[in-house]
Formats: sequence, structure tokens, C-alpha cells
Amino acid sequence: MKILPLSIEGAFEVRLDRLGDRRGYFGRVYCEDTFAAHRLNTRWVQANISYTQAKGTVRGLHFQRPPAAEVKMVRAIRGRAHDVLVDLRAGSSTFGQCCTVDLDADAKNAVYIPTGCAHGFQTLCDDVELHYSHSHVYAPEYEGGVHPQDTALRHQWPLPVVQLSDRDQALPLLADCEPIQ
Repeated sequence: MKILPLSIEGAFEVRLDRLGDRRGYFGRVYCEDTFAAHRLNTRWVQANISYTQAKGTVRGLHFQRPPAAEVKMVRAIRGRAHDVLVDLRAGSSTFGQCCTVDLDADAKNAVYIPTGCAHGFQTLCDDVELHYSHSHVYAPEYEGGVHPQDTALRHQWPLPVVQLSDRDQALPLLADCEPIQ
């Protein structure tokens, strides 16, 4: 597997090395030794699947505050999604900046999201499933978010936004979010 740094410190794209023949292929999606060698989280305590029906739907930008702050690793297991991270860490040189990775079930790539970063995505086709690995269990009392259409993020979604939940529409702007300590 390849661990490729993104523009936000501590964020990575994880790509498979495929070993294949006429039957198909084999690829490692996680290896404790490889992650430890890159000083990445090696303990996953919860896994979830998100299904989104319609192309152009946006979900996020969500995060959890300490003491429930979490590392996430997200992979498309069906379809394609434009994945977005926003650095919300106090004192970070990339605070408020976005980085993106297009996740593709055929490419089998994933994004590693460090604590202190908000995460969201837009579906690039119908019927998208994402698999999430979490380093901390979900704690609704510590959840937060940033409005996904905040112009201060200087991020343009690749498709027109066709659906956005009431919850995500009510998220605060970046200027109203307290940095994560």
C-alpha cells in the first residue's frame, strides 16, 4: 500500500498495491505495521457504512471535539465521491484550508483524516457507499460541523448540490467555529 501525504498535515490518501492474475487481484487495505511506521492511528474501534442514493448529494462537513475527537479512514466501496477535509486545529498552519480526494470504489483508494479536521463528501454518481473506520466511538454530545457551502472555505463542489440535509444546512460558518484544541 502507498501512503501519500495531502496538503493538510497529517492527512493522507491510502492507495492499494494490487497483486493480480487472470482471476482478479488481492490488495491490502490496512496494515498495522505500515500505519505505525508512518505514525498513523492503528486502533479502530468503530466501523460504519454510509449509503447515498442521488448523484450530487453533499454530506458534511462533520467532526467530533475532544475528548471524543477521532481519526477517520474513509473508502468508497460502491461508486465515487468527492471527499473534502477542512483543518480546524488551533494553531495549525493550514487552519481553515480544504484538501480533497476523489474516492473511487474501482480505484480502492481511501482518505486518512486526522483529528481536528472536518470531513464531508459529494456523490459523483448515484448509489454511493462509503466505509468509515473510526478511532473513537460516536459521541453525539461532542459532534460539530462547518457549513459545506461556506464561501470562506474557497471550495467549489464539482457538481451542483442536489441534496443537503436540514442538519447540514444549519451548520455554522467557519468564522463561527471555535478551533479544535
